[in-house]
Amino acid sequence: MSLTSLGLWAGVLALAVASTVCVLPLALPRLMEIWARGGGAERLRIGLAFAALGVLGMAALALATGAEGQGRTAALGLGTAALAGPGAALSAQQRAVLAAGPWLNTPPLRAQDLRGKVVLVNFWTYSCINSLRVLPYVRAWAEKYRAEGLVVVGVHTPEFEFEKDLANVRRASASYGVDYPVVLDSHFHVWRAFNNEAWPALYFLGSDGRVRRQVLGEGSYDQSERLIQKLLSEANGRPVGGAITLVTGEGAEAAPDERDLGSPETYIGYGRASGFASPGGLKHDERRTYRGDISLGLNRWSLAGLWTAGDEFATLDQASGRIAYRFHARDLHLILGPSADGRPVRFRITIDGKAPGADHGVDVDAGGLGRVVEPRMYQLVRQARPVVARTFEIEFLDAGVRAYDFTFG
Repeated sequence: MSLTSLGLWAGVLALAVASTVCVLPLALPRLMEIWARGGGAERLRIGLAFAALGVLGMAALALATGAEGQGRTAALGLGTAALAGPGAALSAQQRAVLAAGPWLNTPPLRAQDLRGKVVLVNFWTYSCINSLRVLPYVRAWAEKYRAEGLVVVGVHTPEFEFEKDLANVRRASASYGVDYPVVLDSHFHVWRAFNNEAWPALYFLGSDGRVRRQVLGEGSYDQSERLIQKLLSEANGRPVGGAITLVTGEGAEAAPDERDLGSPETYIGYGRASGFASPGGLKHDERRTYRGDISLGLNRWSLAGLWTAGDEFATLDQASGRIAYRFHARDLHLILGPSADGRPVRFRITIDGKAPGADHGVDVDAGGLGRVVEPRMYQLVRQARPVVARTFEIEFLDAGVRAYDFTFG
């Protein structure tokens, strides 16, 4: 209970006790007469009334003492973090974070690293475009409020099998400038402890270990930063404020163009595939030659060449295979992996049958050329204005590429 609340309730109870005491001398002769003449029931009621008066007085004294104690705490500059003490119990969510591993960027965190601290937990996975677009904000908050005691923990929970690999996550974290503690949650233990449902997800824990706010997906950045300031103010016993951080994402981290976003995430592995247009459909776990010379409607895609479609991804079994997609968005991304033995795979893209020119993404040049060198998300198209529906095609010049998922922005 806050200092203000304690003082208010103490005042209310004190007023009630004082009022009763003032009236008591006038009523006392009558009460004594009832006591002398009445039976057991009347005497019991009178006794209970005096007992209640005593309880009210004791409660008012206790609340006043508590308010005075909190006032002394505030005067000394002690916040809720100091009150928690070195032996305060951790929440179930905090314990789940500490039990996970391995860790990147830091030795494994310990109980004293979280106890009494304001903690921001970011669930992310490094090939997810939504996760990447949140990172500039999380990085900025980690740097801005580190000296105020904010602890930021990235919980990397994988969507695809290659995201369970420690070396891949370490490389991606370095590439995206993530220098705060990151813990791998490859078996979803921390995910389940938070009852999480999406990538990305932000959880804001107060210094008492309780989750104060959950944000699933992108957005609400101003409100989230204001909450960080509020929680740090509570923990430190002094105001922590300032202007909202101005963040501008670059490359794949740039905010999406919501006005022209007309294409949904589209998986290529048959486990979650949709919109596939090649004749005969996807053949599960079977090498097959697909035809790609077809007209595609919006948000429809096709394969061409010899491919094996698996549950999570499709593998090109022979060079010069192609994937085409009719899309409407500023940005087109494709999650790709090199061959099983790690050999890079060269590719060339076209937009409406031509080299992309000024519409190329960060992972391809103006002529449409690029290479798949590691499993991750590749930004292949960033349209200049105006954004219109286009037909994208990627041709792989070497065999072995693994194609997972289209995303847009």
